Amino acid sequence: MKILKFCFCILLSFQSFAQLSTSIRLNQVGFYTLGPKMAAVVGTTATSFSIKSIDRISIFYEGNLSVASTWNLSGESVKIADFSSFAEPGTYVLDVPTLGYSYTFKIEDFVNSSLNKALIKAYYFNRSSTDLPAKYAGKWARAAGHPDDQVIILPSAASNLRPAGTILSSPKGWYDAGDYNSYIVNSGISTYTLLLSYEQFRNYYDTLNLNIPESGNQVPDILDEIKWNLDWMLTMQDPNDGGVYTKKTNSNFDPMDVMPEDAINARYFCKKSTAATADFSAVLAKASILYKEFDAAFSDKCLLAAQKAYDWVKLNPTITFNNPGASGTYPAVSTGGYGDNDLTDEIEWAGNELYIATKIDTYYSFKKAGTYALPNWGSVRMLGLLSLLQHRNELTAIAIADTTSMKGKLLTLANAYVNYQKNTSPYKIVMGQGNDFDWGSNSFAANQGMLLLNAYLLTQNIDYLNATISQVDYLVGRNATGFSFVTGVGSKPVMNIHHRQSEADGIVDPVPGWLSGGPSGYSGDGCPNNTTFLAKSFTDDQKCYTKNEVAINWNAPAAYITGGLEFFGVFNIVSGIENSNVSEGSNLSVYPVPAQDEINIKCDFKSSSNINLRVIDIMGRSIRSEILPSIYNDKYITYSVADLKEGIYTIEIQNEQKIMKSKIVIKRN
Repeated sequence: MKILKFCFCILLSFQSFAQLSTSIRLNQVGFYTLGPKMAAVVGTTATSFSIKSIDRISIFYEGNLSVASTWNLSGESVKIADFSSFAEPGTYVLDVPTLGYSYTFKIEDFVNSSLNKALIKAYYFNRSSTDLPAKYAGKWARAAGHPDDQVIILPSAASNLRPAGTILSSPKGWYDAGDYNSYIVNSGISTYTLLLSYEQFRNYYDTLNLNIPESGNQVPDILDEIKWNLDWMLTMQDPNDGGVYTKKTNSNFDPMDVMPEDAINARYFCKKSTAATADFSAVLAKASILYKEFDAAFSDKCLLAAQKAYDWVKLNPTITFNNPGASGTYPAVSTGGYGDNDLTDEIEWAGNELYIATKIDTYYSFKKAGTYALPNWGSVRMLGLLSLLQHRNELTAIAIADTTSMKGKLLTLANAYVNYQKNTSPYKIVMGQGNDFDWGSNSFAANQGMLLLNAYLLTQNIDYLNATISQVDYLVGRNATGFSFVTGVGSKPVMNIHHRQSEADGIVDPVPGWLSGGPSGYSGDGCPNNTTFLAKSFTDDQKCYTKNEVAINWNAPAAYITGGLEFFGVFNIVSGIENSNVSEGSNLSVYPVPAQDEINIKCDFKSSSNINLRVIDIMGRSIRSEILPSIYNDKYITYSVADLKEGIYTIEIQNEQKIMKSKIVIKRN
């Protein structure tokens, strides 16, 4: 008894000295049950780790740390704790001897659902021209700001039919970033990315409830939220010629401590530009496809606007944008410029989206010899490529002939990402190559994930999917700063984002769901700038706009990759669709994975009578129930799933003795 008491005292003593360690960097949300699970452990001589209960008494898994590797971009000695084989749902900490324990994390199916919702709901919080009631906004409720029913045309934007001083109405839209202005160029890539997310993963988004005023109507919430911005974008087109004004803006940025309803300075339209008009054309063409089944009249309106804008672009292919200076009684404008001197990518993108929407060959713009790079607001050529690949089986002969080249453009980038992530990166992430730690570096991480996820959709190569997960891990904790870069998410989220409502509303917590810009080598905001170790060059301070501003084009790809991963449900595909059988010892085999129009079903029990089959969607709803002929252990049956939408389902088979279940994935190339 004395020995037991002595041991118990030692245990208590050890527990009392254990401490939370910020040197253990991991996803502060959690991990998919059967997906990869890694943590980066820095600055330790320890060689092992364990997964423990929150109170650190129970040990569930033990493993060895990898050999240390130095990351030159952070100056850290990094070891990896890989516990991918641990698949028990629950809430845990990771413990490293002599170092301490990590923030808590979950292991569960659909682990990114709340994160994905938060990233999309952030757009609701940035709506212009409307109040945000507490029913939808919680403690971040606010009054309406910027009705924008009296927006003034500046001389640089004037035309014969709309001279300087003309007053027009241009309500709705999203505030672009930490400021209260709205810019077509940045809306272009942001809106497209969300539209693509719905197009590719609609089985997930069709039932996603975001708790916005439109929730409960017959349109998916993500499309309702996007339409708030599309309605504004349509007001930015001059109906007389099809050109699109570059932005709706104040002359200067508002002070940081001003709420939307108190920001009452005059608003202006700025010059039409090729980039803005081409981006507008591309997005409205994409929208015409996706809204057709919900609102045919709106779909037609979008397509006509896209075509008219493209006609303007073909007549005006080289009109760049710079902020206008003062002219007479009209002020100079000094808000975001989104200036771009290479306009060929915007024109190509618009042409390809219109080609997909209309199947008119003259719009087709893919360039075999072109360079297709990671997308950002000033480089959008890749966006048209993603759309062409998404629709590759329904295009005309002119595009089908280029399909192999299109795939090669994407997979070349994706392969380089995977190779670096698996074989070079000390943190086992994609971030860390080239100019990754530029302004808005977190959007680079998210856009890398978007390309990787599209590579997976093309090939079903699990390496691409696992690398996508590493990018989510990076954004919410497995990074050199130790922050979760999404407000309101994780144990150590950024708190002081450069975002006017978050600064002015008097609430300690920032508006949730915003992705901070992340580490960068930029200076100019008066904040520390670590040019030696760029991966750590970050300060959580609202003044630090080169590091900690938020923007709609940074949230969009983060929403895309988290929604895409949720589309694949419980993520059994990472392990090759392991079966989840209710009856111990039984075995149900369903293949191929993913399937298109048919699956093969085989199980290990004999049944002399007919069996019951059910198909259950990811929300647990039974969408098909029927009786099949008997199945024997040396045979299989072919079963049609041609009428099912793409997504994750459960097949349930039952006879008089057993119930067996297996996941299936439907994906049509």
